[in-house]
Amino acid sequence: MNTLDATVLDLDPEQEATRIASRLREITAKTLHRRGLVVAISGGIDSSVSFALAVRALGPDRILGLILPEQDSSDDSAVRATLLARHLGVKVETFNIAATLEAIGCYRWRDEAVRSVIPAYAAGWRMKIVISGGIAGRINHFRIIAEAPDGTRIEESLGLKPYLQIVAATNFKQRIRKTLEYFHADRLNYAVVGTPNRLEYDQGFFVKNGDGAADVKPIAHLYKSQVYAMARHLGLPERVCAAVPTTDTYSLAQGQDEFYFALPYAQMDLALWALNHDRPARELASAIGVDEATAEAVYADIRAKRQTTRYLHMPPVLAGEVPELDG
Repeated sequence: MNTLDATVLDLDPEQEATRIASRLREITAKTLHRRGLVVAISGGIDSSVSFALAVRALGPDRILGLILPEQDSSDDSAVRATLLARHLGVKVETFNIAATLEAIGCYRWRDEAVRSVIPAYAAGWRMKIVISGGIAGRINHFRIIAEAPDGTRIEESLGLKPYLQIVAATNFKQRIRKTLEYFHADRLNYAVVGTPNRLEYDQGFFVKNGDGAADVKPIAHLYKSQVYAMARHLGLPERVCAAVPTTDTYSLAQGQDEFYFALPYAQMDLALWALNHDRPARELASAIGVDEATAEAVYADIRAKRQTTRYLHMPPVLAGEVPELDG
């Protein structure tokens, strides 16, 4: 039995990159019958590796990169995405979606919900949602943090109604981006690439009919640690390889482990691998430096998220059978 440490996630990056590129060529031409691929690139590690693998599969002339910022996006995200596109020699188009989001009420609905909890929240303030509870063996709950222009911060518990409204409003961002991706895919007879890693795909860290929508997902089987290894093997710019995972959704900087995952990605990868391979919690506890009760709570949190996000993976449910199209 392998020792439970980061080496269980080791892979041959060249062999895997070659295999994925071959599958992408086959899927694009033979399964989807499309000429090329559209990839929205955020400057983060997952979209960057997916973009590079698409280029490896089809060549730069059959790939379109899209950079889709909005008013809460980090400026550095677009800078990294542009750097990556230049490095790979791929055409990119940039569309700022802020005006569209403003027009459909994304920011208004969000701000209304925030003010219901923090009445002082106003123009110039920034905010984020953070998660708490799961790693301590309790039910996950959310808190909201708002920061005034002078740096003063207010943190409050976030009830279900404002939480749902904030999430529903911010989900507009992923859905508008996906609308643009499919417009350009339709225009060019291309397919759309989805960019979740295994941790995100397994745990439902995506928006249904938003970033969860795609024609092909080339790295959904790779743990995030493996995606980082792949980025370095593919020779992506250091600024991309060193990018810290963020949601890039809220105006305050927010790590993925603050908003969704119980632990930072390297530990979460190991926890997910260990659970998938039936390793006891005591082994995980030793591997990541926590007590056994905390490791058990992490396992429980993974199982709970699988259950509560199952809906996100489901296709539309039919009320009657259509046997001619089954399979």
